[in-house]
Amino acid sequence: MLHLQVKLNRKEFLLDVGLQLPEQGITAIFGPSGSGKTSLLRAVAGLEKIQQGRIQVGTSIWLDTAQRICIPTWQRPLGYVFQESSLLPHLSVTENLNFGLKRAWKSASSEQTEANKALQASIELLGIGSLLQRMPAELSGGERQRVAIARAIAMQPQLLLMDEPLASLDAARRQEIFPWLARLRDELKIPMLYVTHSAEEVTRLADHLVVLDQGHVKAQGSVSAVLTQVVNPVVVGEDAGALIAGCIGAVDAQWHLSRVDFDGGCIWMRDAGLPVGKAVRIRILARDVSLAISEPTNTSIQNQLRGSIQSITPDAHPSQVMVVLKCGADEVLARVTKRAVDELSLQVGQSVWAQVKSVALVA
Repeated sequence: MLHLQVKLNRKEFLLDVGLQLPEQGITAIFGPSGSGKTSLLRAVAGLEKIQQGRIQVGTSIWLDTAQRICIPTWQRPLGYVFQESSLLPHLSVTENLNFGLKRAWKSASSEQTEANKALQASIELLGIGSLLQRMPAELSGGERQRVAIARAIAMQPQLLLMDEPLASLDAARRQEIFPWLARLRDELKIPMLYVTHSAEEVTRLADHLVVLDQGHVKAQGSVSAVLTQVVNPVVVGEDAGALIAGCIGAVDAQWHLSRVDFDGGCIWMRDAGLPVGKAVRIRILARDVSLAISEPTNTSIQNQLRGSIQSITPDAHPSQVMVVLKCGADEVLARVTKRAVDELSLQVGQSVWAQVKSVALVA
């Protein structure tokens, strides 16, 4: 478990957060500019002076102001990846990777062997074996960031910090690096804090989500739970919606469609060329879901899910409500008018059909 209790008081800004975060996977730190995302990361790294707090990674206490414990930054076993790759331009990729391990090379031979193994594992994990002899100027932006991440994890950190690592990349390079970050999430058994203001990065990569607003935690939890909460709703991207994990269950080559299977049913969508069995995430926006009290027939909307109404909550506009449906283990949101609720006599616990007009494949 990663325990963060941080109070950082600056002129006109107070960062005051308390978090218990998963011990592995990506926790996205999300929020508008000035909400305290980078300040939180810097505090965890020991780069900000904290007036009051406690930072514990597993059984290791890095900071406890009450006990006057403060491990300096250079002694904290962490990796830090910045917006820019910060590679040394006069060194090759191999030399950049080795530069961060100088302390390990000067240690005992057994530790050097472990350092070698860790370095090779990071090279394989980020797929940079073919880049080792190149200079930074010969790499694309995505390749430079992969090298920077490999350099960070080669140190075998207990915690990996990433501060908007894709912010400096164009759209093509961002798409290039997404699969490598997903692999990092799935294979590294350490916690990762990932600062971003990108909805795409949250939905594609995050396991856990922390939303900051003006230095305080507005919401936190599994990414799917936070995105479907209707009390103090969190909008990530263009609209509220559900994020559902599933896998490709079938491909219809005739109509160029793929079927995504998940606990609550299945959804047909445009074929993206993914093989059967491939794990994916889909996003269903609340505005793209309509409700029916009986199974729809003779309709062009072919994606229909059976579910029960969990809640009906007033939405931002007085004419609308947000309906939360339980479909198997998953939740789906539907934004409908109050008049529709009245005419259909919708109520909590009722079984209904959700018609999904549009769905997006996010990972």
